[in-house]
Amino acid sequence: MTNRGRLIRQTLTIARRDFTATVFTPLFLLFLLSPLFLIGFATVGALGGSTLARGPADRTRIIAFVAPTDGKLLLAADGKLRGLFRDRDAPPALTAEPAGDDPAKRAKAAFEAKDFDAIAVLYGPLDRPQILHIERGTRSADYLTQLAEIVVRQRASGGEGPLSVATRTVIKPSIVSRSSNNAAALIGVTGIFFLTLFLSGQAVGTMAEERSNKVIEILAAAVPLESVFLGKLLGMFGVAVLFVTFWGTLISQIGTFLPGGGAALSGLAPAVGMPVFILLFCAYFTMAYMLLGAVFLGVGAQASTMREIQMLSLPITIIQMAMFGLASSAAADPGTSIALLAEIFPLSSPYAMAAHAGNKPEIWPHLAALAWQLLWVSITIWVGAGAFRRGVLKSGSGRKPFALFARRASRKDGGYAIDTNVS
Repeated sequence: MTNRGRLIRQTLTIARRDFTATVFTPLFLLFLLSPLFLIGFATVGALGGSTLARGPADRTRIIAFVAPTDGKLLLAADGKLRGLFRDRDAPPALTAEPAGDDPAKRAKAAFEAKDFDAIAVLYGPLDRPQILHIERGTRSADYLTQLAEIVVRQRASGGEGPLSVATRTVIKPSIVSRSSNNAAALIGVTGIFFLTLFLSGQAVGTMAEERSNKVIEILAAAVPLESVFLGKLLGMFGVAVLFVTFWGTLISQIGTFLPGGGAALSGLAPAVGMPVFILLFCAYFTMAYMLLGAVFLGVGAQASTMREIQMLSLPITIIQMAMFGLASSAAADPGTSIALLAEIFPLSSPYAMAAHAGNKPEIWPHLAALAWQLLWVSITIWVGAGAFRRGVLKSGSGRKPFALFARRASRKDGGYAIDTNVS
């Protein structure tokens, strides 16, 4: 077996070791189902917030003290107009009450009612209506004004029937809109960011665990540290792929049972096409995870306690948030200097290039970007392994850059050959 084949075998052995040690444990099931807990907490919070918001909204009313015939016409006009609003934008419910002997007095008294909260009240003839409203009821007062105008125009036209008949035709533009491209770009940036933020943090504690149980010394004696780092990174990436595959399959199957399951994607139109965009999304997620995971591995290798890991990982997370903001700006304004900076800078390049796939149809920049990002993954692994060798093992450097990919016949220590086969 050649030296390069031996290195690949050692790397894959360590990757398999870390993958099985992570997956075949009861805690992995909790990790796999952890989004359910997040969704549950978010649902409870959303229901509580909506209940608090809906309580006052359900009590809010707009009232019209008018003659019974005018009340029926106002309610009919309200039914037509209200259908144009989304639920959260619709005006408060309209109530039509008989005018009585003193409608002005009744209108003022409505604001003191205990059973509901009047926000705007109309009284008087509809051609000269009087509208009272509280300070935050300006839009409701405008809505009552428009209802009165509609009823008066209907009377002037001699009936309630429509005065015009519109013919509506749905067309599909031959050119994809810029907003559809931007939507795909932002989805790509946000998806990669949240997946890497949620999954890559697990790599930070792996080296500290190996240091605490003294396994790292055995691995370092038998396998080049670059292989150890890359193997652990591949093992953790396998765990991430399993997680994404599980939830991606589950969500896709749930979507098929929902009415209009593909409607959420109808507004997405990446410039490179949806199949290519999905492939590039997977490739850039891989590069983002490998790069950030390599950084976390290097950080975790320098820490000996969980407290040190938390202190060191916090700045990395802050930097990642900054890269997300930079890539989001690139997605919103493609072709600018900010976008070019985000596409070149290694930490933001996977996010920005995913946005580039949504905004630009060219394919060749992605090939160059993937090669550029792979180079930085190699650099990060080499730097992390070298820092661990010098700072923790105290064995100095003595290795050439990118030793993982270099040809070496054997590895020697003090003149004695060391068997580098790891079973």
